Amino acid sequence: MVSRTLVLVAALLVTARIGSAQPAPPRIVALLPLSTLGTEDTSVSTRKLTTQLEVALSSLPGTKVLTAAHVADAIKKARKGQLKICERDAACLAEVGKLVGATIVIDGEVGGLGDSKIVYLAATDVATVKELRSTTLSVGAKEDSGGGPMGAAVRLLEPDRYRGVLRFVIDAKGATVYVNGTKAALGGKNEIALPVGTQAVRVTHPEYRDFVRFIDVPYNRTTEVAVGMAAYPIIKHDLQGKPINSDTIQYIEPPWYRRPVVVAGGAIIVTVASAVIVALLVNDPLGGRCRKVGGGSCD
Repeated sequence: MVSRTLVLVAALLVTARIGSAQPAPPRIVALLPLSTLGTEDTSVSTRKLTTQLEVALSSLPGTKVLTAAHVADAIKKARKGQLKICERDAACLAEVGKLVGATIVIDGEVGGLGDSKIVYLAATDVATVKELRSTTLSVGAKEDSGGGPMGAAVRLLEPDRYRGVLRFVIDAKGATVYVNGTKAALGGKNEIALPVGTQAVRVTHPEYRDFVRFIDVPYNRTTEVAVGMAAYPIIKHDLQGKPINSDTIQYIEPPWYRRPVVVAGGAIIVTVASAVIVALLVNDPLGGRCRKVGGGSCD
């Protein structure tokens, strides 16, 4: 009886492990035919772009793609022509998803003139009947720095993977890298994965001036950043002054009559003599006798 119980428990454990090891069901993505001004765009360039989008979507892990041709054929067989052009209406797109058995439906509108075009893409969740994300894709003459169809697929379904890599070549050991004000941990090749876009980079070192740049990070590319710090060292030692010239200072004694003692003594003598003369004049040196001009007596 005990042995049968042990066998039954072991069988249940094996079944549970097998069940837990099964991979998650794939994400089924349906792509609606691209449209222009409310009608399906059947131009050669748009059909080529549709194929590129389908390939990009199918390359994402755990993703099964229902092609635009498959979706159009299913709509035609169901005789629901109104579902062919939903124009970003979430309820219409959810109905398309239920029709073809998709969990996410992607539709797109093509705009632009000539070879340069912009595609407005949106992904809608069928279960919640809500738009998940939207993005734009530039094609044609203008270069698309966002990674083309592959970049658009990642932005719609896996935005956390929409990154590029910066590789730092630093000529000073012991430098610290900051990205947008946060200290960055570099990999073995001095690399770091960052979101696509413009990033503020600062490299610091205690013996050199800071390296500060705004760097554009493209999708799925490695951008090399040359950090030249050795050319701008910070001087820490004390500065030692040097004499401007080697001239000597020599003091020359003035002549005797210009020396302070002589000048002061002379000034005193002149002052005393002046005082004596003034006193004699005030005290009448003629003995008080009065005389008139011309020699006559005052009496």
